Formats: sequence, C-alpha cells, structure tokens
Amino acid sequence: MPAEVPGPAEPIASPRPRRRGRTALLIAGAVVLGLVAGTCAGYLVQAEREPTRLPSLSQPTLKQAEGEAPEPLSAAQDRRVKTDGDLRKLLLKKPAGAKDTEWLTVTDGWQDMASFASNYDKPDMMFEELVSDEFRRAAVTGWQVGSSYTVEIRLVQFRQVERVSAPGTTDNDQYWAEDEDSTDSWPIPDTGEGMAYVHNKPETEAGYLPLYSAEAHAWRGDIAMQIWVYADKPISKKKIMDLAQRQMGRL
Repeated sequence: MPAEVPGPAEPIASPRPRRRGRTALLIAGAVVLGLVAGTCAGYLVQAEREPTRLPSLSQPTLKQAEGEAPEPLSAAQDRRVKTDGDLRKLLLKKPAGAKDTEWLTVTDGWQDMASFASNYDKPDMMFEELVSDEFRRAAVTGWQVGSSYTVEIRLVQFRQVERVSAPGTTDNDQYWAEDEDSTDSWPIPDTGEGMAYVHNKPETEAGYLPLYSAEAHAWRGDIAMQIWVYADKPISKKKIMDLAQRQMGRL
C-alpha cells in the first residue's frame, strides 16, 4: 500500500503576550508605598524638631556716650549767630572825617524791598526778582568825603528756601557791570565768584562834573554784598578792593 501521505502539519501556535502577573503589581505597589512612607516619615521627623529661631529685625541698642556734651559754638565761631542778629553791625563803619549822605532812602539803617527795588531803573521788574529770590532784609550804610567822593554799601539777606546760596541781585548787577565799556575787573580774594569793577569812562551831563564809578559784588551764605563808589576823579583798584575785602571780612 502506498505509504501514507503525511497530512498538513498543525500550525505552531504564535507566542501570546504574557499577562502581567500579580508579582509585578505587588512590586510596583511596594515602591509607591515606600515613597509615601518615606515622605510621611520626613514630615514626622521635621515636626518633632524645635523651630529654627529667626534673627531679630530690630537693631541692637547703641550705648550712649558718657560725659558732658560739647559746648555750643561762640558767636565768634558760629557765623549763623552773626548773620541772624543785627545785620547793621556787620557793615563797615564810617571813616573818621566822613559825613552821612542825604540821598540814601533808609530807615534807621534798614531798607525794605520796595525801597531797595527803587534803586533800579525798572523797580517793578526788580521787585519781582526780589520776591523770586526770597528777599529777607537789607542793611545799608553810606558816607561822603569832601564834596564829590561817596560810598554806599548794602548787605542783602535772602531766605534760602529755594536756593542754597544768595547771589540774588548780585547776578543782575554783575551782568551790567561787565557789559559796560572801558571797565576793568578783578576777582575779590577768598570770595568765590566775587568781583570788583572800575569804570574808567565817566558819566557826563551838562552843568555837572564828570562822574567816575566803581563797584564790587560778592556773597557769602545767604548774604549778598554790594558796594558802589562815586567820585569826580578816576577810582583806583586799590580803593574798591580794600573796601570789598574789609567788608567781606566782617561776614
């Protein structure tokens, strides 16, 4: 008999995906439980600890110095004592042989703001500038030697609320002094920007002698100094500088 023909082989079963068993789930669960347990243990340990004390926000108390406090400055050392007192006492004294002038518009050595502004050719505009510059008061003196030589000195004090120094009207006067022709000028020593001027060209008017003039402007603190000298002869640098330096020395 013919040999039996082998029939078709049974197909080999393909491998099935392995089902994840309970072992893997138990391992994963143990890992999660371990993490949770570790976190809880950390909180418990931290809760048992004493709280860390924060540094104090307040500054330590400074020990107060012992002994007597220094004595206040004398009037000779404290410039403010002088300038807040009677300003007229800081003006230069009238020299021997000189006489008072009749043209000064002052009241017992003081000049108010309106009277001070009247010294200028545009008093209304000057008055506004004085208000802006915080004018406080002006002490004025003047004298006449012979028939033609005159001196006028003003100490003008400002309040210094808006400004740290008090050039005030000095800026205005220096502007015009420097603008004039035939004028020589020199800085006044130890006064910062203080200047002295000698006008070599006299003012002339029919029926009058030629009038020469010199002026000086400087300031210290809240006080501006103004000096005018008039004569029928040329005025020397020495004359105006001497007056300016002696007057500033009293401030």
